[in-house]
Amino acid sequence: MSHTRSISTVFYKFLKTNLTTNSSTIKHIHSSRLLEKNVAFNLSDIGEGIREVIVKEWYVKEGDKVVQFDNICEVQSDKASVTITSRYDGTITKLHHNIDDVALVGKPLVNIETDEAEDTGAVEKKSTLETPKLETIKSSTEIKKDINNLVETEFIHTNCDIICIPSVRRLAKENNLNLSLIKGTGKHGRILKEDVLKYLENNNGETSHSGSLVDEKQDLEEAISGFQRIMVKTMTESLKIPHFVYSDEITVTKLSDLRQSLKAISELNETKISLMPFFIKAASNALKKYPIINATTDQNLEKIYYKKNHNIGIAMDTKAGLAVPVIKNVENLGILDIARELNRLVKSGKNGSFAPSDIRGGTFSISNIGSIGGTYMMPVITPPQLAIIALGTTKVLPRFDKDMKVVPESIINISASADHRFIDGATMANFIEMFKRQIENPNLLFLNV
Repeated sequence: MSHTRSISTVFYKFLKTNLTTNSSTIKHIHSSRLLEKNVAFNLSDIGEGIREVIVKEWYVKEGDKVVQFDNICEVQSDKASVTITSRYDGTITKLHHNIDDVALVGKPLVNIETDEAEDTGAVEKKSTLETPKLETIKSSTEIKKDINNLVETEFIHTNCDIICIPSVRRLAKENNLNLSLIKGTGKHGRILKEDVLKYLENNNGETSHSGSLVDEKQDLEEAISGFQRIMVKTMTESLKIPHFVYSDEITVTKLSDLRQSLKAISELNETKISLMPFFIKAASNALKKYPIINATTDQNLEKIYYKKNHNIGIAMDTKAGLAVPVIKNVENLGILDIARELNRLVKSGKNGSFAPSDIRGGTFSISNIGSIGGTYMMPVITPPQLAIIALGTTKVLPRFDKDMKVVPESIINISASADHRFIDGATMANFIEMFKRQIENPNLLFLNV
């Protein structure tokens, strides 16, 4: 006989004895739930030898109702970010930690008031039997009938050996499952919701609502690490910045011709020259006139640091994912010097061998989406920087010359994003105009104007 049946039997006998003792003095007893527990929901072992985590976000508050597998909170270790879910149906009665507090494995995260909990972890039991109300009943016969109905209603699920709550039966019915085939892990063999879900998972979705077989491919799980993990954190912070975007098109016909004329010199110096070193130098020259675009901020946004050195980051697709290695002190470098450093960084990216100093200290960034084939994009600012530009692919398009004749021109699109809290639209427009003037008249690049 199950534990729940024993409780109902004792309860029934108790009331029956009192009913037959003196029916004239019987008082009406109002009952809802028989028993509830306030349990401590502990932080389970999340693997990898992790013994403590930082609570980063709560998805619940005191008084919230939860069901099994609802999100409780997100915790962060030095290796991963994990979402903790509920094992019970019930009501949150206490949060044991604030945001950014350290939580220990095996110690309580929250307290949950539930009627499903195991004895382990229980911190408080409370009876919900209310104080008897002094109402004279009509007859003892009617009370006996009410108690019989109560026993049949509350414990009707004990008519067989399967012990579970109605929501678990409903879940099993929805998935055409025979509960007798599922081993319960709860107290006295009680079948929990997680037992049903585990059974479904282990059977690989073979049972469906229609009873047909489902061919389900196994998902691939991969940990977020390396540059990708850094990118996740950086981009999350980036999108908190109020961006504005400015765009224009630039004619690069003359610059392309200049590059071809320098090809022999670059080969002699064993240095490959693309258009990118010219773009980097043009940006540096423009930064001299508009230093706010080369500035950074502190974490609390209370100070602006105007950087004297032009450390320009170049966004590139590498073997390890997106990276933004930095060419340092561009204001002091010539075109060939920039080309050599750029080639070194590209090679390091292909080998996945950036030095820590290669990806630190950037003050301004350039993204060359054109190397892949795009014409336009909205670049995302990398904090604590205040601005970034993106360059599209070169296309030959018809344009009018000064005599209003249609001529073929090599065109690229440029787009610039800036932090609107510190940089206004006019400043960015003037910066791009100076950049554009140098690219369309490349002789200016060598005058540093």
